[in-house]
Amino acid sequence: MKPTFPLEAVFAPERQERIAQLVTNAGRVRVTDLAIQFGVSPVTIRKDLLVLEGEARVLRTHGGAIAPRGSTRPEPAFEVRERLHRDEKRSIGAAAAALVVDGDSIVFDASTTALYVARHLKDRSSWHQLTVITNSIRIALELAGHPGITVLMLGGRVRAEALSVVGPLGDGVFRRVNVQKAFVGAVGLTIETGLTDAMEEEAQIKRSMVAAAREVYALVDHTKWGRMASASFCRTDRITGVITDGEAPPEMVARLEAMGIRVNQVPGGKSEPASRLEQPQ
Repeated sequence: MKPTFPLEAVFAPERQERIAQLVTNAGRVRVTDLAIQFGVSPVTIRKDLLVLEGEARVLRTHGGAIAPRGSTRPEPAFEVRERLHRDEKRSIGAAAAALVVDGDSIVFDASTTALYVARHLKDRSSWHQLTVITNSIRIALELAGHPGITVLMLGGRVRAEALSVVGPLGDGVFRRVNVQKAFVGAVGLTIETGLTDAMEEEAQIKRSMVAAAREVYALVDHTKWGRMASASFCRTDRITGVITDGEAPPEMVARLEAMGIRVNQVPGGKSEPASRLEQPQ
C-alpha cells in the first residue's frame, strides 16, 4: 500500500494535526495503519502520539491511541510535558544558558524547557550576582540556595497543572528590577501571531515578562513551529532570538532571520545545523 500523504509534503506538526483529526473522527487509530498511511516508520508515529498525548489530544494504548474521554481538553500535567522531547530541550537549555552572563537579571516562565535552562545555569559554579525572576515553582526550587544566584518568586495564585504562579500580584516586581533577558516557552509560534499559549492566565504573566525584558528569547522545539494557540503573548517583532532544534521548518527559519530575528538550531533533532545565534555583547 502506498502512503496516503507524500512524505516530503507533510511536516511533523501537520502530520500530528491530521492524526489528531483521525482519532477524533474514528475514535481510535493503530500505529501500523498510520505508519503506512503517512509513509513513515512506526517509531515516528509513536513519537507523534507521545506529543499528542502531552497535549491531551489522544490517549495512547498498546499499538495505537484512542480519543480522550469527554469533550474537554485538560492541560497536561507538568510531569507529562517534561518527558516530551527531552534531548531537544536539554540542548535548547544549554544554548539558552550560554547567553546568560554574571550580573544579569533574567526571567523564566513556567515552561518545561525553561527548567532545562535553569538546570544548566545551576551546573555553572562561577556565579557571583545572578538574579532570576520566575513564576515557576519548579525553577525556584531548582535554583534556591545556589551560591551567587538570587531567586525572586512572583506572587499570585498557584496553578497545580503547571506548577506555576499566575495573576496580577507579580507585576510589581518588574517595576523594581531591570530585566536583561526573558526566556519563555510557547505552545505555538507563527510569523503572523508570534508566540502563543493555550492558557490565558499563563499568557498574561508572560506578557508582563516580555514587556519588562530588553531581550526576549523563545524556547521552542520543532513541534511548536507553525502552531497557534488561543492566547497571544509576544509579537514576532518583539522576539530577539529563537532557540530550537534542527527539525524546525527551514522556510519559517529563513523568514524569521530575514526579519532580523536570530535563530539557533541546536543538536537534538534529525539534523544538526551549525548555531546561528551568537552571544550578545
